Amino acid sequence: MHDEAIREIFEILFKRYPALEACRADIWNAYELLANCYEGGGKVLICGNGGSAADAEHIVGELMKGFLLKRKPEAHFFDSLKKICPEDANYIYGNIQVGLPAISLVSQSAFFTSFSNDVQADMVFAQQVYGYGYPGDVVIGISTSGKSKNVLNALKVARARGIVSVLLTGARNLESRSLADAAISVPETETFKIQELHLPVYHALCAMTERAMFEE
Repeated sequence: MHDEAIREIFEILFKRYPALEACRADIWNAYELLANCYEGGGKVLICGNGGSAADAEHIVGELMKGFLLKRKPEAHFFDSLKKICPEDANYIYGNIQVGLPAISLVSQSAFFTSFSNDVQADMVFAQQVYGYGYPGDVVIGISTSGKSKNVLNALKVARARGIVSVLLTGARNLESRSLADAAISVPETETFKIQELHLPVYHALCAMTERAMFEE
């Protein structure tokens, strides 16, 4: 049942956005990396600049709470709550959802500014990947140009640390694809058009991964 639902989400993506057909194999590859990560207890680290930074935050929002499915916590969590705070157990349990651990690397302004000032601005994401990341995790780098140094440096550090990565980019500077384990190059070259296609791609990836991890 899971497999059928996942395939349905996948196929609907191409019906709605036929231009993405060229990315079919890479999108599926990215989904498998994400599903394997979460099945193994890993987490996802996401980075990008400008509009891609907003996309990084958006992806975290879809992964860390219910997206298309309800994600009810396990019954033993409720039992623990009843022992700790019986008066609040029903409220807390009813308003907690199981999250798929994901961290947006773009949000940490104090670290960002201190590292940029004291070391190198184009190494900020790389430093976060080195500090947060472990084998079994996934790094998602988003670069519409395919040449954002801070994003590419993060992918290089991920590979050196044995961490798999996904790159979301466009149809320019395709040499950066070699830095990622799954590189999704949407068939556009203008920034806003690339971003318009990144959105349905990562929505589908989040929906497919959620379906793989949770019962309806």
